[in-house]
Amino acid sequence: MADDADAAGQLTAAAEEGYDEAEQPTVFDPEVLERQRVPSMRLAVGAGVIFLVALGGLFGWLGWQAREARQAEQQREMFLQTGRQAAINLTTINAAEADADVQRVLASAAGTFHDEFAARAPAFVEVVKKAQSKTEGTVTAAALESESPDRARVMVAVSVKTSYAGAPEQQPRLWRMRIDVEKADDVAKVTNVVFVP
Repeated sequence: MADDADAAGQLTAAAEEGYDEAEQPTVFDPEVLERQRVPSMRLAVGAGVIFLVALGGLFGWLGWQAREARQAEQQREMFLQTGRQAAINLTTINAAEADADVQRVLASAAGTFHDEFAARAPAFVEVVKKAQSKTEGTVTAAALESESPDRARVMVAVSVKTSYAGAPEQQPRLWRMRIDVEKADDVAKVTNVVFVP
């Protein structure tokens, strides 16, 4: 009861001071709505900007990952192709074109392997020409045994057909080679070759 009396007294006092309820803003007043809308719009715009930045970062990261994967795949293919071609070069020697065949091997070689092969090349060419031999290699399988950013070890299986002047053609022989390949200036070269039993 006392509370009701106090409330009534406050209303009476407000009425006497010229308080007019009609002048008080309501929740439907456009000014009130505008004041309420500005902070919520700022919040929405801020959240949208953060979302777009995060989305852009995600797409950038995914693009970078795809690019890295593509480059790694291209490098693996380059190492494999170099190993395959080296195996063919080493096993495809024709007496009529022995000098050119040896030069092809040297062009794809580097380091110690290049130097050792170049030192033995004259004697090798002489033997091939005397025997009038012809060998032809065909890669039957190739795979990377190991890989690092600038080098790889390639295992290659080769079927080699050999023929000599005046002799019957021999059955193909299967050889396996472990070929070390190294990349320099976006070109891969052979640095070592080991025949595997």
